[in-house]
Order: sequence, then structure tokens, then C-alpha cells
Amino acid sequence: MKRDIVSAFDMKDDLEDIIQLSINLKKNRYESFDETRNRVLAMIFEKPSTRTRVSFETAIDQLGGHAVYLNPNDMQMGRGETIPDTARVLSGFVDAVAYRAFRHENVLDLARNASIPVINALDDLEHPVQIVADYMTFLEKKRSFSGKKLAYVGDGNNVANSLIVGAAILGMDISIGCPKGYEPDSSILDRSKAIAKDSGSTISIVSDPGEAVSGADAVYTDVWVSMGEEKERTQKEKLFWPYQVSEKLMDKAGRDAIFMHCLPAHRDLEVSAGIMDSWKSVVFEQAENRLHTEKAILLTVLA
Repeated sequence: MKRDIVSAFDMKDDLEDIIQLSINLKKNRYESFDETRNRVLAMIFEKPSTRTRVSFETAIDQLGGHAVYLNPNDMQMGRGETIPDTARVLSGFVDAVAYRAFRHENVLDLARNASIPVINALDDLEHPVQIVADYMTFLEKKRSFSGKKLAYVGDGNNVANSLIVGAAILGMDISIGCPKGYEPDSSILDRSKAIAKDSGSTISIVSDPGEAVSGADAVYTDVWVSMGEEKERTQKEKLFWPYQVSEKLMDKAGRDAIFMHCLPAHRDLEVSAGIMDSWKSVVFEQAENRLHTEKAILLTVLA
């Protein structure tokens, strides 16, 4: 049976195993494996990317395989070919697909119709591959998930959704601080709370950023204006200004709290330049860990 990762929920039974594999792969950066040697990864990217594209291309290359980058404007999919037809065609050419899409439903549609593994490389609902690197970085810094708290402040977007799922799976507390009307997806919250009951974690959604970060071991934020929301920029920047991760807000977190961001960051908007460049910041380690977690994900779905 093929293995898809279109949601963080798809790693419910092995997220920590994937993280541990990522840590091991980081120690042996150029090791290749029979499972990935000469395998071909197709990458369909409807949205621009730096970290996701480079990490996946480098990962499959270092594992002994190859990547084929596909811009929808250069594909028949961009001229009306259906996603199911595209899925069936690619299944005959390549061994896996990483799909960065505008709509979550499109990723599901591709996965349903492909006979090869499909990996969600970001869509409007989730960013599951990102949070593997996030929790890997957290584990490297804090040595454990048990009894730890992650605080996320800002827009309850795709990254926030996947972080909630990951925290519930790993048994870690998470607090989301966001303005009313910008909360994470309700169905993801409900499913995550059910998992959290078994793992012993707590999930809280609050509107006060200070309350969200209080006592946190890590403070995480993301851009306020996601791709495709440019028309809302002025309105959202005004509304989200109190949620900036500043020195004052970080002081309300735990004394040794780290700062996390999936990047790209807009300095002096969602995070102050001072925090971005401080000793608390692990954002560039997060970015590097995308390479190692992409390798672990590829090995997991191709094994």
C-alpha cells in the first residue's frame, strides 16, 4: 500500500520516528539508500518557494535520486488537464510527487488518483513537512517534548494548523494567540483535541498574545499576510501589530525560550529584528533541518 503525507494527521503513528530518523540523517548527510537510489521525485509548485523547493531537490539528490521541477504554467494541468488525469500520467513516470498547491482539495485529489506517494509541500490548510523540521529543531534544543509548551502568535494559518496536530501527536502543550476571526481551522482543532486526550497534551486558543506565550519553551510566529492575501495587507498589519514577537513579548515566555519562524520573515513586522538576530532565535537551524526532514519523509514514503 502506498504512503501519502497530505496532512500532519497522516503522521499520527510515526511522527516521532520520522523526527528521530531526521536527526540520524543529519549526522550522515551524504548517505544514500537503496530505497531512494535512482528514484524520481516530481515537484509541482503552484506557489513560489525557497526552502521547500531547495530542500526537496537537494534531499532526493543526496539520497541518490533525482528531482523534476514542474511549474503548472508549463504543464497541461495549467491548460485544463484534470488533476486526476495528471496523477495517472505522473504515476507512470515518477516514483513520488511533492505538490505545493493553492487548495488542499487539489492535493487530496492528486493523492486519491495517483498510485505513487503524494507529499503535501504546502497548501491553504496545512504545511505538514514544515512542522517536522520545527519539532525536530525543538527536540534538538529542549531534549524532550514531554512537559513542554509551544506558543504560536499571529494568524491561525496553515502552519498553525499543522503545528497543533503535531503537538497533539507528540504530547506537547500548545497555545495559539490570535485575533478573533483568525483562529485555526475548527475541524483540525476538534480532531487534534481528540488526539490530545490520549497523548496528555493541552491545546488552548486565546486572543491575548501575552497569555499565549506565558511560560512557553518556544515562541513561534509566521507572516501575517500569506500568499494570495496581498489585498488584505493593510488591514491585517494593523490588526496583528499587537502580536509582533518583540523583546517585550519574549520576556513573558520562559527564561530560556527559543524563537521559531518558518521563514521568510518580515523583520519588524511579525518579529522584531532584535529577536530575529538574538541568541534565542533558531530560525536558520529550522531552515537547515528542512533538508534532513525532507530526506526522512522521502525515505518513509518510498520504503
